[in-house]
Formats: sequence, C-alpha cells, structure tokens
Amino acid sequence: MPRTERSIRVEAVVLRHSDWGEADRLLTLFTREQGKLRAIAKGARKMQSRKAGHLEPFTRSILMLARGHDLWIVTQAESQELYPRIREDLNLMGQAAYVVELLDRFTYEEGQNWQLYKLLVETLQRLSEVDPFIPVRFYEMRLLDLMGFRPLLFECASCGEEIKPENQFFSAEMGGILCPRCGGRGQSARSVSVEALRFLRHIQRSGYREAARANPPDHVKQEMETLQNYYLTYLLERNLKSPEFIKQIQRSM
Repeated sequence: MPRTERSIRVEAVVLRHSDWGEADRLLTLFTREQGKLRAIAKGARKMQSRKAGHLEPFTRSILMLARGHDLWIVTQAESQELYPRIREDLNLMGQAAYVVELLDRFTYEEGQNWQLYKLLVETLQRLSEVDPFIPVRFYEMRLLDLMGFRPLLFECASCGEEIKPENQFFSAEMGGILCPRCGGRGQSARSVSVEALRFLRHIQRSGYREAARANPPDHVKQEMETLQNYYLTYLLERNLKSPEFIKQIQRSM
C-alpha cells in the first residue's frame, strides 16, 4: 500500500502505549499491512473515550489511520481479540509483555512483514490456551529465524564439526553451539547440557504442533530459558525489562 495515501485500514496488535499531551496516547503498533507504526489516539485518556478499550497493549484491532503531520492518527478502532485470559493472569501478562518487547526491540518502522505479524498473533492466541513455556520458546526460535539470527545447534559454530550427544557450550558471540574442544579454548561461552540442547533442537526444527509435544523437566526448562535470554540480550545489546517482571510475579505466586 503506497505511503502517500492519506488514510489506511490496518489490522494491528498494540505493542505499547504512552501518554501524549494532555489527553492523547502515543501507540506503537505492529500491523499486518505496514509492519511497525506509531500513531496518536486523540482523547484516548479521557473517561468518555470510545477508542481507549480497543487500544490496550496486546489487543488485536482493526484501525483506520489518517496521516498527520508527523504521525498517523487513529480515527476508528474496533477490537478483534482482547485475549481476556492474558489480562486476567499476571504471569501470562508478563509472558505477553516479553513477546511484544522482543518484537519491538528487534524491529523498526521498515514496512510490511506478514510473517512476523502472523507469529505474533499466533503466539498471543497460544498464550491464551496453554502453558506458556513452549509457545514462548517456539516464538523466540521463529523470531530469531525471521530476523536472521538462527542459532547453530547441529554443528560447532567454530570448527563446523557435527555436535555429538554430550554436554556442550553455547557462544552468543559465535551464534551457536561450540563443541567441548572449541568451547574450552577460553572463548566467552556458557555450558549447555545435552538435555537442554536436545529440546532446543526439537523446537528449532519442528512445526508448532510437533514442538508442543516436548515436556522437559523443570530444571531443563530453566536452562533453556536462561540460554535463550543470554543470546537475545547479546543480540539486542541491552537487557530486557519483562523477564525481571516475570521473575517478580513468579516469586510472589
């Protein structure tokens, strides 16, 4: 759709919002048609606003946007999916916040990416239906694929040798697994157990339905989550806010 059009209709997920002016909201949206956009929802903070309920984070909505001087302006909004289970569960809300934070950090306002949009919507739906561990790990893997950072899990990222079924190392700098020989050469790498690597490989090479059959024990789940966070933080060159929020929620449960 040409960028010169004065108004557009998009399907979008609200990634985040912030106060703008006296009564408006600045929205960061990820749309099916245009990728990531920023838009102003005028009067959205007023009690009588009809648009506000359709523009909360994690909401999937149909929006009419008019081109303003610098930003798009939301002229109409109609929610398609509110994901009520996410909003009613603090842990799920934290997981959804992590999902949208990753997408927000990895993307710019650079045009349509329907694969990322589809992945986002499917992940939010999965969080509404099942335990979040597999949906979130699957999301991380597919996001890395789509952004060009697919981790090497089947051959050594240094020497190229096939990885054997034994404890290995993972190097964020090298972008994948290092064999025991390469991982022990003083490079910045973390140890990874054969069990965690097996489940990470399964998720990477499987469609969601097959990946969802995985049921790693709790200590392996923790290792997988820590390893993925280590890699993602390295790529983004900054810490993510939502993992600490999730930890705080889980400690209070």
